[in-house]
Parts: sequence; structure tokens; C-alpha cells
Amino acid sequence: MLNVLRGRVSFNDMVEDSPSLDRVYRALADPTRRRLLVTLREGEARITDLAAPLTISFAAVARHVAALEEAGLVQRDVRGREHWLSVRPATLHDAEAWIAEQTDFWEGRADALAAHLEQRRRTA
Repeated sequence: MLNVLRGRVSFNDMVEDSPSLDRVYRALADPTRRRLLVTLREGEARITDLAAPLTISFAAVARHVAALEEAGLVQRDVRGREHWLSVRPATLHDAEAWIAEQTDFWEGRADALAAHLEQRRRTA
């Protein structure tokens, strides 16, 4: 949906004003965080288990986990002294929906352009 406000063009005001979506994409932009999410596909894991195969410090892994938590991509369950993490797929669905909306829009534009060019070719 195209909105024009105060000389500014916005395709989706909801996304423009969505700090939660910004946090998700910021979290996904980091390869270490993506690797942590891929590891969590196998099921919940302790932070120490996630940190073990990585070549960065435990403190660095904890910071990455905090960014994933802030974005709502993982949830933490504290059991005694152990911190278990699991993926929250609903947050990924929101990010996926935004990408799908953009893809649909641009594919529609490309299809319309192709149809227009084909019509011009036929009449030329």
C-alpha cells in the first residue's frame, strides 16, 4: 500500500514504525547469530553447548544470545544454574511475512512490465 505523508513516500507504515522487525533483521544480519539459530533447530540447548564449537569467548556468545533474545528469536528457560535456549519461530514468521509482501509487490510490478512490453511488441 503506497502512502504519501509530508512529502515522504512509504510502502508500509507498519514496517517503518516497527522496532521489533528492526531488531529481528539486525539479529539475523550477524553470521554467528544465524549459526546459533541453525544449531537450535535440533532442539533446545544450553548456552555452554552453543558456545563449545565456536572460536569466540563465552561472553561473546552470551552477548549474541542476548541480541537474539531482545529480537524475540529465542527464549531462555533457567533450570537451576543452567540456561536453556529454544527458538521462537513466530518471530521469524513476522520477518518472513514482510519479505513475502515485498516479493509479491515487486513480482507484480515485473509481471505488469512484461505484459506491457509484450503488448507494445505485438502492436509495433
